[in-house]
Amino acid sequence: MYACQDGAKNMPGDAQDHTPFSAISADETVRFAGTEPFWSGDVSAGRLTYKTPENPIGETLAVSRFAGRGGLSFSGERDGALLTLAIAPGPCSDGMSDRSYPFAAMLKHGEETRSGCAWTDRQRPTGEGSAAERR
Repeated sequence: MYACQDGAKNMPGDAQDHTPFSAISADETVRFAGTEPFWSGDVSAGRLTYKTPENPIGETLAVSRFAGRGGLSFSGERDGALLTLAIAPGPCSDGMSDRSYPFAAMLKHGEETRSGCAWTDRQRPTGEGSAAERR
């Protein structure tokens, strides 16, 4: 049905701009973290590592990268279900520190969705606080 409707009026920004998101280059490592429950990880060279307090070493899976109009996504399969990490520009707070992160992160695995923040080595958090970004 989406193909039959004018979705442009619901899209943020300039609907005529079809340029893929380029604020994070393909060779940058993207780091991400969230709270309640705690989770973190990174994406580099087509591999996503997902960590939790129960699995601090993490689990690594192959992902594909997609640069859309308003951000990036990385998708792969974990435990037989689709896992997608979406990264969008904009200030983000972890809710536990005075840090401001340059990107918001949303992780969806099957029916579960988690929200958090993201950064790269080139685009780091600012402010005081959390040790998460030093990993």
